[in-house]
Amino acid sequence: MRTFYMAGNDEFLKRYAMRTLQLNDANALTHYSKGLPTMHPIFLLITALFATAAIANSTGTASKPQSLMAIYNLALAHDPTLASALNANKAAQELIEQAKALYRPIVNFSAGANASQTDVRYKGTGIPFPNGVRSYEGYQVGVEARQPLFRKQNLVQMEQLHTQVSQADKQLHLTMQNLMLRTTQSYFETLVTQDKLDLIGAQKAAILSQLEQAKARFDVGSATITDTNEAQARFDLTIAQEIAAQNALEIAKRNLQAITGELPRPLAKVRADLKPNALTQKLDEWLKVAADSNLNIQIQQDLATLAGQEIERNQAGHLPTVDAVASYTETSTNGSNFGFGSDINTGTIGVELNLPLYQGGATSSRIRQAVLNKQKALDDVEIARRQTELDTQTAYLNLNSSIAQVKAYEQALSSSQSQLDSTQTGYDVGIRTGVDVLDAQRQLFAAKRDLLEARYQYLLNIIRLKAAVGVIGDEDLADVNRQLEGML
Repeated sequence: MRTFYMAGNDEFLKRYAMRTLQLNDANALTHYSKGLPTMHPIFLLITALFATAAIANSTGTASKPQSLMAIYNLALAHDPTLASALNANKAAQELIEQAKALYRPIVNFSAGANASQTDVRYKGTGIPFPNGVRSYEGYQVGVEARQPLFRKQNLVQMEQLHTQVSQADKQLHLTMQNLMLRTTQSYFETLVTQDKLDLIGAQKAAILSQLEQAKARFDVGSATITDTNEAQARFDLTIAQEIAAQNALEIAKRNLQAITGELPRPLAKVRADLKPNALTQKLDEWLKVAADSNLNIQIQQDLATLAGQEIERNQAGHLPTVDAVASYTETSTNGSNFGFGSDINTGTIGVELNLPLYQGGATSSRIRQAVLNKQKALDDVEIARRQTELDTQTAYLNLNSSIAQVKAYEQALSSSQSQLDSTQTGYDVGIRTGVDVLDAQRQLFAAKRDLLEARYQYLLNIIRLKAAVGVIGDEDLADVNRQLEGML
């Protein structure tokens, strides 16, 4: 028998110790979950490799069921949400250059030309310049370089931009984690509808066989018309259920198509010999890891850091700025009010000090606003922390419940099969009716359906728990994938 174990204590502590999701490097993504390298160029290469694998998988035998990893590879290549996050992250990396530019020299070039006409009437005596209209032209060109020496606002803004890049990196990781969860949920939702349709088809065949038996018995007078009518009613109802199940399957396929970009083939089912194992880690351990690793909390913490930096940046509005300034200009005119032109070349170099004295109270108002925004950001951190705690508790309890449900439904299936066998035997010897057989058949198919759904929920709840904690990685999907038929 195949037993699917959750990660053991060593693996659990390894993930906790790595704490891969604390991304403070503003220039690059660090490890993802259990060591998946996600430096930007490598990350894009991995995505391309997944895309190639997806294409290769899609060109395989059409009759071969698609596995969870095959669907995930297609999602990596075609999910528009991930593509949007990748582009947003690449755009955010430009903030690094913008931060560097805040303390680099600023150089400006200017040029101009003009034509002037002046009508001059001098008053007084002994003036050597004649009266009259004078027309002349001139031009000027110049270049100015300014190097910030001290601008506290710029220094704080540089820190803010690095914080924003760190936040963008975490957001990309969160999108990757959400893609794993969305893909797994959609996969098993589709599998549920696929299996439900198969079970209804098998139930319809069993009811049809019972209907034919009832008709035959009625024809020879060994049964009443009631058995025939009951079987016919059950058969007609099953036809309606089959139509609804087919529609549900088509909708589920379209939901999966929205992630992968193409309609899935029949999906690989869970192995019949899957045996879930009880969790070895306590809830408190999962909550501790979630507090350190959950990306929603870390993103909100970055926003709180950014809000604190905004206070500091606005406070710097009261401080002086010091720049080194150098300029060179050339000015030329072919005339003037006095009748003669000139060529002037000027070069200057120096230090410029600006001290803001009063700006109408705007700086003080912006400081108060930033203080309130920081408090809001701290409140949002607490909201994210509590939501993460709730999500982790819910996922943990659901996983424990699904483990127990699998075992209970396995016993229920065995009991339902025994009941059907006994009822069929009683029907054959005439002590049970056809309605009893139909009821036993319905109970058996319901037990099969419930067991399949419980197994799916067990595997899905593993992914949900790890996603809630923030330690989910592609190897977790690979672990689940190995629990599907033909994937060992």
